[in-house]
Amino acid sequence: MGLIFDIKRFAVNDGPGIRTTLFLKGCPLRCVWCHNPEGLSTKPVKLYTKKKCIGCQSCVEICPEHNLTLTPNGIKDLGHCVTCGKCTDECPTLALQMAGKEWNMDDLMTIVEKERQVMEESGGGVTLCGGEPLMQAEYALELLEELKRRHFHTTLDTTLFAPKSVVRNVIPLTDLFLVDLKHMDSEKHKFYTHVPNEQIHQNIKLISEAGARFWIRIPLIVGVNADDENLVKSAKFLANLPNTPEWVNLLVYHDIGIGKHVRLGSEYNPENISMEPPSEQVQQHALDIFKEHGLNVKIGG
Repeated sequence: MGLIFDIKRFAVNDGPGIRTTLFLKGCPLRCVWCHNPEGLSTKPVKLYTKKKCIGCQSCVEICPEHNLTLTPNGIKDLGHCVTCGKCTDECPTLALQMAGKEWNMDDLMTIVEKERQVMEESGGGVTLCGGEPLMQAEYALELLEELKRRHFHTTLDTTLFAPKSVVRNVIPLTDLFLVDLKHMDSEKHKFYTHVPNEQIHQNIKLISEAGARFWIRIPLIVGVNADDENLVKSAKFLANLPNTPEWVNLLVYHDIGIGKHVRLGSEYNPENISMEPPSEQVQQHALDIFKEHGLNVKIGG
């Protein structure tokens, strides 16, 4: 059994072709700009969308812990939720939803098999995402083994912040790695993500040396990592790998995570770090830097 917080069918930005993306719970990073905060915890979490709430109090009445109450500002969590999910099952408008459900392999493969034809015709497959899928290392490995047994193309969307032994185990089962490269300076990486970057860089070298196919994805954020110094260091690091990435994808920063933090009752960017989306000029300048180092690069992907 593994804990999954979302399944996205007909995904087109999680690797080649049309894909089914499985979002595994848990992440060791705490990126300031995280757009999937419901995937951070290794346990189920509850989301509340106030505008969907009709105030029927069905959730209040069914909660065995008496954890919910209706206020003028909507449903309030009193702080002793055990995430049993009864309130979300009862909510008629889906104002309350649980992010995180245990899936056994047979039930999950039933979902995956539904899009087999469209995935095969488009050159797509299945992507494991998160959170960080390698936090559930044993389950991720079992998933990849089962997907390969069924002849699906496999993609692993990962930070590579994981033990080398875990990375070595998944290399033979992963057709494509999508790897985040957030910052070259380890202290700044730790400031923005709460973890240093040495292990990540070592694992990027590991998959490169192994001849694995991989794309590098860099969130392009003005005020964080879109400066010349970091971009040049990133390009040099990638250009000097034994095998360079097939693509460098520059992902334009957005603050879509704000809405999810509101639904979780948590705070987006609590330290109020300055972060801005890059202008077209900044994007073009970044593209030029990576091209100058002989790398295939594009915005998005």
